Amino acid sequence: ADGVAIVIGIVIGSAIFETPALVAANAGSAANIMAVWLLGALISVIGALCYAELASAYPDAGGDYHYLHRAWGRNPSFLYGWARITVIQTGSIALIAFVFGDYASQIYRLGAHSPAIYAAAAVISLTTIHLIGVRSSRAGQRLMTAVQIAGLILLIASAAFVQRIDEPMARLEPMSASGFGLAMVFVLLSYGGWNEAAFVSAELYNPRRNVIRVLLLSIGIIASIYLLLNVAMIYGLGTDGMAGSQAVAADLIRLVAGDRGAVLVSLLVVACALASIHAMIFTGARTTYALGRDFRLLSALGRWREGGSVPVNALLLQLAIIILLIVFGAVQRRGFETMVDYSAPVFWLFFLLTTLSLIRLRRKDPAPRPFAVPLYPLTPILFAIVCAYLLYSSIMYTGIGSMVGLAVVCTGIPVLWMCRRST
Repeated sequence: ADGVAIVIGIVIGSAIFETPALVAANAGSAANIMAVWLLGALISVIGALCYAELASAYPDAGGDYHYLHRAWGRNPSFLYGWARITVIQTGSIALIAFVFGDYASQIYRLGAHSPAIYAAAAVISLTTIHLIGVRSSRAGQRLMTAVQIAGLILLIASAAFVQRIDEPMARLEPMSASGFGLAMVFVLLSYGGWNEAAFVSAELYNPRRNVIRVLLLSIGIIASIYLLLNVAMIYGLGTDGMAGSQAVAADLIRLVAGDRGAVLVSLLVVACALASIHAMIFTGARTTYALGRDFRLLSALGRWREGGSVPVNALLLQLAIIILLIVFGAVQRRGFETMVDYSAPVFWLFFLLTTLSLIRLRRKDPAPRPFAVPLYPLTPILFAIVCAYLLYSSIMYTGIGSMVGLAVVCTGIPVLWMCRRST
C-alpha cells in the first residue's frame, strides 16, 4: 500500500492539469487525443515490465543508479547519480513546487514573489517530515494520495452536469511528425514517475514479489483515471475548448460551479502538488545516498540514520539544490517551463541507458529471475526505441533549456575524475 501510494502520488501531480490542453492543440481530433493517451499507457506498461525484472532481481535503494552500476560500471552510474541530484529529481521537484506556489497564491497571495515563497515553504516543510522518519512520512503520503484520487474522481463526475459537446470520438485525423512527437512528450510527462518504485524496492516487504505488484497496480490505476479524465474533458469542453484553455480542469469545473469552482480546483492542484513533492523527496534522496555509499569523496551523503530510517545528509543536500532552483526560477519568472525544458532530455537519456542495462545484465548475470519480462528481448528493445525517440523529441521541441540540462550533467565529469582519484 505504501509503495502504490508513493508511485501514484508522484505520477498524479500537476502535469495532468497542464497536459490535456497541450495534447489537444497538437493531436487535433478527440480520437487522436484518446489514441495518444492510450499509447502512453501502453508504453508505460511496457516500461514497467522492464523495471519489474530489474527491481525484483536487484532490490536496492539506489534504483536506476544500482542497475547502471551493475551493468555498465561506476562511471555511467555516477553520472546518473549526478544528473538525478542536479537535474532530474531536483528539477522535477522544483517544477511541481512552482505549480503549488502558483495555485496557492490564487487562494492567498504573499506578495510579489508569492509563488516562490510558497514553493520554498512546501519543500522545506515536507523535507522536515521526512527527516523525522519514514513512519510519519508514509502516513502523510497515504492521506495526500487519497485526496488526489478523490479530487480527480470529482472532476470526472463533474462532466455529467455540463451540456455535452457533440463531437465524434472515432474520427482519426493525420498528425504531423512534430505534433505527434510533442504530444507524446507531454503525455509521457504526465505518466512519468512510475519508475520511482525501483527506489523503494529495498524497503518493501518481500521486494522480489511486491515491486511487480506495485508497478502494475499503480499504472493500472493511473491509466484508468487519466483516460476517464480526458473523456470528461472532451465531453464537457470539446477539443477546441481544451486546446484554447489555459487551465482545462478549472474551465471544466467553472461550467458546473461558476467562478467559485476555481477555488476548489486550486485546492485540488495544491493537494496533488504536495503529494507529488512529498513522494519525490522520499525517492530522490535514495539515489544521493547510494552515490555517497559508493564514492569515498562523497561518503557523507551515504550515512543512513537508523533511528527513523532516513538518509539525513542526502535529504539536506537535495533540499539545498531545490531551493537554489526555486530562486533561479523566481528570477527567470517562468519556473514551470524552464524546469520542463531543463529536465526532460536528461530523464529520457538515462531511461534509455537503464533499459539497455536489462539486456546487458541478462548476459552478465544469467541467473534465474524472480520475474522475467515477457517476450524478451522484443519488449526491452521496443521500449529502448521509444526512449530514444522521446530523447530526440525533447531536445528538438523543448528549446534552449534542454541544452542547459545536458550541460549540467557534463559538469559531473570533472567531479567523477576527482572521486576516482580519491578512491
